[in-house]
Amino acid sequence: MLTRRQFLARTAAFTTLPVLGRAAESAITLGYSLYGMKTVPLDEALKTCAEIGYQHVEFALNAGWPTEPKILDAAARQALGEKLASLKLGVSGLMLNMSLPVNDTVHAQNLAALKEAAQFAHDLNPAAPPLIETVLGGKPAEWDKLKDQMAARLRSWAATAAAANITLAIKAHVGSAVNSPERLLWLLEQAPSSALCVAYDYSHFEVQGLDLTKTLDPLFPRTRFIHVKDTAGDATKFQFLLPGEGHTDYAAYFKLLKERNYHGPVVVEVSAQVFNKSGYDPIAAAKKCYATLSKALG
Repeated sequence: MLTRRQFLARTAAFTTLPVLGRAAESAITLGYSLYGMKTVPLDEALKTCAEIGYQHVEFALNAGWPTEPKILDAAARQALGEKLASLKLGVSGLMLNMSLPVNDTVHAQNLAALKEAAQFAHDLNPAAPPLIETVLGGKPAEWDKLKDQMAARLRSWAATAAAANITLAIKAHVGSAVNSPERLLWLLEQAPSSALCVAYDYSHFEVQGLDLTKTLDPLFPRTRFIHVKDTAGDATKFQFLLPGEGHTDYAAYFKLLKERNYHGPVVVEVSAQVFNKSGYDPIAAAKKCYATLSKALG
């Protein structure tokens, strides 16, 4: 029987390994966000991702998902850690969708959720807790009106994350007030903190007709996490797709990341626009995405 200390040490070793160096040929590692597997039992989802070849997963902590923190007690979290270790799967991130431009009551709830997510991260891997990533809310046309409030709220998020010894990755979104690299960088400048970093997702810039290199380069120094998906349409009427179904050149994308010496996770995010469609098959989607990305990664 393992002691708790032995279990935590073993779990930390296994859950860190895939993200940091399991693929000797590349510092880029492929992962899958279980945001796109809401209807799949957690054990089955993990086993499927490992069998496909993904090296790590992102857990969705949103209400209704199997990894919502309130439904996983200490025993369940320990069992989850053991499962990850047995499959040699890492956890690259925890998705926690929050919004900055909210009233004081909701802001307090967000801070409580962030603390809860941080505890979940430390329970999963005390040695190297996965980062938490989130979008930021608001609408593009409201930026000038909202930006000061958003900056103040972000400073509170950063302080909470720092106190919890966790990293919070924030993401621009085509439909949010922060929809460009410039706005994201401005916000980060208003809340200087080592607890904050960037979750880069080119799809939100692609639908605005923005260039990959010109959006990646200014954000790259702060980028610690990458989401990938394809797109169709434009900023006024966009559709997110699975990698390989759109026009993104992933071979060129990965070449760009390697040239910039990116060391970190590249994680498939299946949009709700995709998984809410009739006939969506979460297992087939995960296989299709891996086939596209692993070929491009070479």
